[in-house]
Amino acid sequence: MSKNDMNDTKNPATETDKSTEPQAKKDTFFDSLVVAVVIAMVIKGLLLQTYQIPSESMVGTLLKGDFILLNRLAYIFSAPERGDVVVFEYPLDPSKDFIKRVIGTPGDKIELKDKTIYVNGVAQPEPYKQVNGIVSMPGELSAKDNFPQFTVPQGKYFMMGDNRDNSYDSRFWGFVDESSIKGHAVLIYWSLKDPEYSSVWSKFPLSMFRFMNPAYDRFDRFFKPIK
Repeated sequence: MSKNDMNDTKNPATETDKSTEPQAKKDTFFDSLVVAVVIAMVIKGLLLQTYQIPSESMVGTLLKGDFILLNRLAYIFSAPERGDVVVFEYPLDPSKDFIKRVIGTPGDKIELKDKTIYVNGVAQPEPYKQVNGIVSMPGELSAKDNFPQFTVPQGKYFMMGDNRDNSYDSRFWGFVDESSIKGHAVLIYWSLKDPEYSSVWSKFPLSMFRFMNPAYDRFDRFFKPIK
C-alpha cells in the first residue's frame, strides 16, 4: 500500500465521533435548560412566591402596585415574630390572601388607646404606622382607634395594616390561625404606579404596557427590603 493510499484511508470511528458532536452539545444545552426551569419552579413553589399589592392598607411600608417576594419557608422551624409583615389566608374567606403586620403573638396582651398600640402594657413606637391625625373614635363606636386589653389566644395572631385608618384587619374580623400564615414578605422586587385616570396610559390596551413608560416605574423601590 502506498503512502498516498494510507493518507486517503478514513477512520469510520473518527467520522462517527465528529458527526455526533453538534447533537451532543444540543442535548447538553437542552438538559441544562430543563434542569434550570425545574429548579426555578421548585424555588418559586416551595421557597419563594410572588405577590402584587392590590390596596393601600400597608402604606407606610408597601404601596399599591408593589411586587413582592414571600419567603414560604420562614416559619417552618420558627414562629412569626411581632413586627413581621406576613401573607395569610383571610379568615372569613380562605380563598383570599391578605398582607398585614404581626402586632400580637400568642400570649401577648394587646390594647389600643387613641391609635397607639400597647403590648403587655408598653406603648409601641411603630415608625411605619400611618394615621390621619383626626380625633380618635371612641371604642364604644368602633375598634378602629380604641379597644380594651385582651390576650391573644394560643395558636393565634393579631394583625394590623400600617395604614391604620385605611386597613381592614384583626380589629374588625379577629385573629389569624398560625396554620393560615403563608410566609414572610421580605423584598419589593418591582413597583408599578397606576396611571392617572385621565392619562392615555390608563386606557386598555396601553394600561398593560405602562411599565414601558418610566413615569410609572418606581425605580427607587426596586429590590427594597420589607421592614
